[in-house]
Amino acid sequence: MVRRLDVTGADGVRLAAWDHTAGPGGPGIVPQPGPDTAGRPGGRPVPRPARAPQAPGPQAPAPGVLLLHGLMGHAGHWAPAVRRLTGGHRIVALDQRGHGASEKPAGGPFTREAYVADAAAVVEQLGLGPVTLVGHSMGALTAWQLAAERPDLVRALVICDMRASALGAASQRAWQDWFRDWPAPFPSLEAVHRWFGDEDPWVETPNPARGAFFAEVMAEHPDGWRPVFDPEQMLTSRETWVHDAHWDSLAQVRCPTLVVRGLDGELGRAEAQEMVRVLPHGAYAEIPDAGHLLHYTHPEAWSEAVEPFLNGVLTP
Repeated sequence: MVRRLDVTGADGVRLAAWDHTAGPGGPGIVPQPGPDTAGRPGGRPVPRPARAPQAPGPQAPAPGVLLLHGLMGHAGHWAPAVRRLTGGHRIVALDQRGHGASEKPAGGPFTREAYVADAAAVVEQLGLGPVTLVGHSMGALTAWQLAAERPDLVRALVICDMRASALGAASQRAWQDWFRDWPAPFPSLEAVHRWFGDEDPWVETPNPARGAFFAEVMAEHPDGWRPVFDPEQMLTSRETWVHDAHWDSLAQVRCPTLVVRGLDGELGRAEAQEMVRVLPHGAYAEIPDAGHLLHYTHPEAWSEAVEPFLNGVLTP
């Protein structure tokens, strides 16, 4: 069972986080066998040799993992991938400001500094540090900027399909035009699926998973279905990083870092490998047939690529 955690971010912004390790047997952890349930499915008793009782020793807290979604996403988009992870990690997914169930302050700010400060606040308030940060797209940029600025809080880093190079003004204008083209409000969730998965001019071939991704961030209103986020706030968030390159902050990351890309994603292979070269302790993974939403569309392949890295950095 996933448990909601309420956290206070920078400037007092109310943030919603979701603990995927809320109890034994919950998503993201493997139940540890007890004295009378080990070794048999379903928890049925297994005979054990008698032994002298021992005083329980202190248990170390599970290593923390914080998941940061991308622009327009929400914490729930990690769920299919998290369900496939094993090991004793404490996995928390954050709805970043302006997204999901977190506060969407009308006046912002939606700056890089605010997003990074929010992530730091979550790590500190939930006692996750030193944490492994797993970020997708814009969330990956937030993750590596936090790792560069606060190395005391970060144990390791996973960067999912985020470029370090500048995307430029033309890219921002294209996004502005794209938001204006949305036929919102949508009359039904089926219409959301259909438009984002097939009818959107940005879709080259039918992509049902993309339609499902956007359907998850829609809410019903009297006039139809609209996104839970404010598109203008999303453009403001993007404006703060799209014009700049981020190689300098990437080079300041000193912890072990895995760069993961989808073969058909937005991060090209040459740039991804250059990012690995720039990182002092970089590693590379690639997911065939996956696009930008690699953890959502290919959760099993994503977990198979990421889990060995997580286990390597989180195992004492």
